Amino acid sequence: MSKRIAIVEDDEAIRENYADALRKQGFVVQTYKNKQTALAAFALSLPHLAILDIGLEDEFDGGFDICRYLREKSETLPIIFLTARDSDADIISGLRLGANDYVSKTMSFANLSARIHAILNYLKFLEKPQQDDELTRGALTINKDRLSIHWQQQIVNTTITEFWMIHSLALNPGHVKSKEQLMTDANIVVDDNTVTAHIKRIRKKFISQDAAFSCIDTVYGMGYRWHQGQ
Repeated sequence: MSKRIAIVEDDEAIRENYADALRKQGFVVQTYKNKQTALAAFALSLPHLAILDIGLEDEFDGGFDICRYLREKSETLPIIFLTARDSDADIISGLRLGANDYVSKTMSFANLSARIHAILNYLKFLEKPQQDDELTRGALTINKDRLSIHWQQQIVNTTITEFWMIHSLALNPGHVKSKEQLMTDANIVVDDNTVTAHIKRIRKKFISQDAAFSCIDTVYGMGYRWHQGQ
């Protein structure tokens, strides 16, 4: 679905030049020459992005009024001021009203287009459902965001050190991890016997939930590996 961009600009030549250029990029563009016609249209339907001049016909700050109205209607609607008024006072006023960007009319269309695409792409990212960072190995599920481990859909209560050791082993099933590598991945510095004790406790926790658990192999003289057998 093409994004709808509204341009509010009282200079017909400027308004239509930008509209034509944006239409060539695949946008649906609606144009308005003053505050009254723009507000009447926005009351019926909001665009996906609005480009506003500040001075509109006899309304010296008409664009500011439109920006205020749009921001009251939507906290996320992208608003860009495109204006010849580039004083610090005007820029600060526009941004304080909630505009996402403030662009001088002396700037190239390529620059404006890049800003439009950047804003829309960022919104697309925000709207995309964020999934937890999960690692699944058979009956094992490791959630890095929540620092949780499930075996056969049941939570396995682990310490932080045990969590990162399990994650290190399960990340590459079949690959042997030395005790030194496990210490590095778990961000600990201990002796070999302590690593061995951690592995024993980890096995015990899994076996307490599943007597048939046998996914952690001991490779004598080398370390441990996750055996993808379950």
